[in-house]
Amino acid sequence: MLDPLAEVVALLQPTASSSKVVSGAGAWRIRRLDVGEPFYCAILEGGCRLAVAGQAPQNLQMYDFLLIPSAHDFTISSLQPMATEAADTQPVEIRPREIRIGTQGIPADVQLLVGHCTFGSPDRALLVSLLPQLLLVRGERRLTTLVELVTQEARGQRPAREVILAHLLEVLFIEALRSTSNTAASPGLLRGLGDERLAAAIRRMHEDPGQPWTVMQLAKEAALSRSTFFERFKQALGMAPMAYLFTWRMALAKNLLHGRDATIAGVAHQVGYSSGSAFSVAFTRYTGSTPGCYSRKESMY
Repeated sequence: MLDPLAEVVALLQPTASSSKVVSGAGAWRIRRLDVGEPFYCAILEGGCRLAVAGQAPQNLQMYDFLLIPSAHDFTISSLQPMATEAADTQPVEIRPREIRIGTQGIPADVQLLVGHCTFGSPDRALLVSLLPQLLLVRGERRLTTLVELVTQEARGQRPAREVILAHLLEVLFIEALRSTSNTAASPGLLRGLGDERLAAAIRRMHEDPGQPWTVMQLAKEAALSRSTFFERFKQALGMAPMAYLFTWRMALAKNLLHGRDATIAGVAHQVGYSSGSAFSVAFTRYTGSTPGCYSRKESMY
């Protein structure tokens, strides 16, 4: 049986870009205005405060793990408050990949392991939209261990480094996603999979995307009436069932078109289209490029 969550993470193709240990003391505040990069943070010692634009601030403590799949505007600060008008803290690099913030010359009262990564998928915007906007997992020491392994591997130059990093990041993301119990935070795949009835239909879509599914057939898989299934699915995932199926098929098609031996007719069949021409029309409408042009462009990189 296919695991939709694992499939989405694998298609995202996460790659480590940077990681560092951050130690802090006294009062401090760091604001990040990122451009949609995935951000993760593990609290190794002490505690701090997180404020994400549009969400209520919350305190983080030792062994908490934070994952923001697409970070834009967030602030991490000390539990000791700073004046609102005070300037943000300037981090000091005390050695490569080790950062000190707050009051210098006194013992640190908090230590964080933070990192950014990138998603190599050509359809990362769609795939990220299926994930919660923020995940906070509390008390899972194995996540901290995974982050430490990612950091150690990223710093070293050992054989097969990139392969190991890719697998570690996939495990890290999957572990974070399945460990969270806060599935009602925002609509997305995780929330849908948290609903036993909807999960049955989602898994069937992923197991057999080439099947000519209808809402009625999917509702039957979920053991719900058509209307109840439709509304429940839309509320949980933020999109209608057939919209989810269409966008998932297009994400698979993009991935399949990367293959050297891929044919338009073959890809069309795998993602549920009876003819190459019908698939070409749908793919062009979705991407703005024909399957042939897309495949040729991607093969150049």
